[in-house]
Amino acid sequence: MSKNKLRIIPLGGLGEVGKNMMAYEYGQDILIVDTGLMFPENDMLGIDYIIPDFEYLADKADRVRGIVITHGHEDHTGAIHHVLEMVNAPVYATPLTRGMLEAKLARYGMAQKADLRTVQAGSSVQIGSFKVEFFHVCHSIPDGVGVGIETPAGLIVHTGDYKFDHTPVDNWPSDYAKLAEFSRRGVLALLSDSTNSERPGWTPSERVVDAGFESVFSQADGRIIIATFASLISRIQQVANAALRHKRKMAVVGPSMVDNVKIARKLGYLEIPDSLLLPLDQALALPDDELVLVCTGSQGEPSSILGRLSIGTNRQFDVKAGDTIVVSSHPIPGNEETVYRTINRLFQRGANVIYEAIAPVHVSGHASQEEMKLLFHLTRPKYFIPIHGEIRMLRQNANLAEQVGIPKENIAVVENGQVIEFENGVMKLAERIPGGYVFVEGSDVSDMDPSVMREREIMSRDGVLMVKITIDEKTSQLLTDPEITTRGFKLGADADALVNVARKRVVDTLARANGSLQADLEQVLKNVIYNEIHRRPIVLVAVNKL
Repeated sequence: MSKNKLRIIPLGGLGEVGKNMMAYEYGQDILIVDTGLMFPENDMLGIDYIIPDFEYLADKADRVRGIVITHGHEDHTGAIHHVLEMVNAPVYATPLTRGMLEAKLARYGMAQKADLRTVQAGSSVQIGSFKVEFFHVCHSIPDGVGVGIETPAGLIVHTGDYKFDHTPVDNWPSDYAKLAEFSRRGVLALLSDSTNSERPGWTPSERVVDAGFESVFSQADGRIIIATFASLISRIQQVANAALRHKRKMAVVGPSMVDNVKIARKLGYLEIPDSLLLPLDQALALPDDELVLVCTGSQGEPSSILGRLSIGTNRQFDVKAGDTIVVSSHPIPGNEETVYRTINRLFQRGANVIYEAIAPVHVSGHASQEEMKLLFHLTRPKYFIPIHGEIRMLRQNANLAEQVGIPKENIAVVENGQVIEFENGVMKLAERIPGGYVFVEGSDVSDMDPSVMREREIMSRDGVLMVKITIDEKTSQLLTDPEITTRGFKLGADADALVNVARKRVVDTLARANGSLQADLEQVLKNVIYNEIHRRPIVLVAVNKL
């Protein structure tokens, strides 16, 4: 490898919303920025979450000099323990992000082994060939940073998630001066967030939510239950402020929410008086009009607090008539159906549900089009690579770059796995490496065969038919009627007739079988089921020879 060649390897986040992970490679040194996960889409049945395919690093793990985490959201941190199982390298994060990483790694027994190092916005650290400069950005979580990466090949600016909020809740705006300083030094390439590239104008300030919460708290007669991301610390602060104004006590519900609130209070990112915050059991004993609960589940996840409340399976408390439930988040793309199904169920259980579409109870943490244009003007990059988003979002961000004067040939819209190289100040596309999904179910991490996913989809839609057949080992004669069991559907009123047809086809198949008897029987029974009741279940045949 040429000593003056910088390689940028997108391992996640380019082509989808989530699992953000980027590798920078120069000579024998590799720097990783973010290690995120992605939540499964509706047709990914049985999958807990998805992580980047970082197999590229398998034979280069000893060359990884450091991992930088830009902020504490799951789509930037959720795969950290998987990466650290392969890579032994220091992890750099700001104080709140580090605290959240420690809590996450502790769940996997890795907190003591991980080399976590605290950095501050405005500081810099040398990581191998890379001088990494951290600059503050506004987002929907405190302590977010972008990074300027000074390499021998030139300066790279990687924004992480950002917005230009002039009145942030924590009174800490994005570091415009640092971005302008990068411009004066000369930015070889800008890599920036594309999530809201289709939204015109400016993203509203987080303070808009204060007015929304004020309206909710003023009008609610019963309990207030607010669902948001466990990592949305600034939103939790806004809930606490509203609770104080309206003389309500507050409790947080859900292990991840409890952990994050504890960490944020300890580090000074949450200012909640001890008298305001109660344990859940004490809070539930209060009159309804004196209580606000903050919980997880704003994406309708079935195992979350809000998800369980919507179907009546939450152990500690249930929804009751008079509750006001606020869903303070925006559905992740592809998750809309799950979120609105949860909202509908909560209405059915007697709650009054308030969500982003009908009241200002959430604003995005990502820049809209005018902020993206401002970023281009502040940094004035020679090259631009849009990151963080589906292809349509990346393409729209590229269009905005063209509008402000970046030449089309200097813009690279690429997907995960497409390596980009810079040599002598010139960008070119290099080889393509694997960059797909790695599925995680329970403790199993695998490149799942697409056929397994198809089988799950069929089972969820058409069910399973199990048939046990007993035959004479010598004559292959059928000794008893086939035993048919169904799961996920019923044979219907004409079950006896269907069994007779199935028996006849099984006898015919046994008489002429000359290959794989089990496979032949499964195909015959699939045809029978479809012809008779127009379903295509998974068919499993067990042949017992006596």
